[in-house]
Amino acid sequence: MFLGLDVGTSGVKAVLEDEAGALIASAGRPLALSHPQPLWSEQNPDHWVEAVIGAVDDLARERPRETAAVRGIGLSGQMHGATLLNRDGRPLRPAILWNDGRSQAECAELERRCPELHAIAGNLAMPGFTAPKLVWVAKHEPKIFAEVAKVLLPKAYVRYRLSGEMVEDMSDAAGTLWLDVGARRWSEKLLAATGLDLDHMPRLVEGNERSAVLSPELARRWGMGADVVIAGGAGDNAASAIGLGAITPGDAFLSLGTSGVLFRVTDRFAPAPEAAVHAFCHALGGLWHQMGVMLSAAASLAWLARLLETPEAALLAPLGISVDRPSPVQFLPYLDGERTPHNDAHAAGALVGLRSAAGRADLVQAVLEGVAFASRDMFAALARSAQPITELDLVGGGSRSLLWAQIMADVLGVTVHRVEEGEVGAAIGASRLGRLAATGEAPADVCRKPQRLQSFEPRAPQRAAYDDAYAQWRKLYPALKECIS
Repeated sequence: MFLGLDVGTSGVKAVLEDEAGALIASAGRPLALSHPQPLWSEQNPDHWVEAVIGAVDDLARERPRETAAVRGIGLSGQMHGATLLNRDGRPLRPAILWNDGRSQAECAELERRCPELHAIAGNLAMPGFTAPKLVWVAKHEPKIFAEVAKVLLPKAYVRYRLSGEMVEDMSDAAGTLWLDVGARRWSEKLLAATGLDLDHMPRLVEGNERSAVLSPELARRWGMGADVVIAGGAGDNAASAIGLGAITPGDAFLSLGTSGVLFRVTDRFAPAPEAAVHAFCHALGGLWHQMGVMLSAAASLAWLARLLETPEAALLAPLGISVDRPSPVQFLPYLDGERTPHNDAHAAGALVGLRSAAGRADLVQAVLEGVAFASRDMFAALARSAQPITELDLVGGGSRSLLWAQIMADVLGVTVHRVEEGEVGAAIGASRLGRLAATGEAPADVCRKPQRLQSFEPRAPQRAAYDDAYAQWRKLYPALKECIS
């Protein structure tokens, strides 16, 4: 048996998988966010640990025999969170999270301090990343900064409390702006730009490597053996890729969750910071990935459903499983700003082309198409630095809609596949990394692709119509940027 633990922003999830890769049981515990000031987003690191232990306690109580048989544990987690520890290994302050926006000025300062940052880290300096957060702490909380002995990411702090070892994997480390992403090692130059050095960093391992062993106390608590291996694990998106079997260069998936992520596996470091594309290490050695991020994907449909006080399924039903032509209304899905390709936290959403004849179905279709057009923007951004994507798996909650899948195929001009585990979570990928670390199996034997349930091909007439609609849609953001803030 293998245990996957995902330390998310709103909750922790624990899953048990058997030797055949079947999901046996799962448990979860919620987490609370703190917003003490505008743009701030923080959590108590010890709450992550309490939630993880509580979730595994639940599994041990409900499935004692299976939990006792666990041989390997994998961790995934929210990326970028700054967990600052003193010399005794205790948090100095609440962790500053990925969605914290206080360090915008520090991003510009960091790029001035280290002009090579883009080339080494492969990413723009954004408030979500870890390094600008430390620049902010040094400036605004100098006494705390002076006491910092180690900086850990969320799942690394959980690993430390489960095992006593301070270790991080390459995929999560790539989101700090301290990693030389191409060389897969900490960059002394990037650390120095933040006032830190190598002693402040945890040891690095690949995601499928053995990083630690579960503490004897917790092993006894859960009835496990004495040598339960903890894998390096992965950041949440890389862990999801492991669960989807996306481990070969060229493999790609589009996640239509609350936010949208376009993920492509590469066999080399392929940065494209000018288009706000992220270039990170994958969870397996010798692999990297590019990632475009849209901040409001399925959240856009949820917003419309909330506005119209109608369930999402009821909004979609009148449109059927395909449409013949684009909506006369166009939608910008920038409800919470946008990352790829604009990197504009102040971007705003818009409905354009409204007339008295417009009906609810036009608005629903416009929202689906707006998210698809924003996905096409991400496709174009990724295509600048590597081979074009020719097919992809569609995952996340939005993948349940056959209509949205066909619109995606028509807009993107590639084959789109709905897969059996379309809503697979990062915890599944974490479990498989735990298995690899415990057994030494080949990744290809464990990280198998889910069965494809249905494929959607782009239709030529609709593809041509969407090319024209996309060209018009592309004009909206620059036209509205000056009057929307």
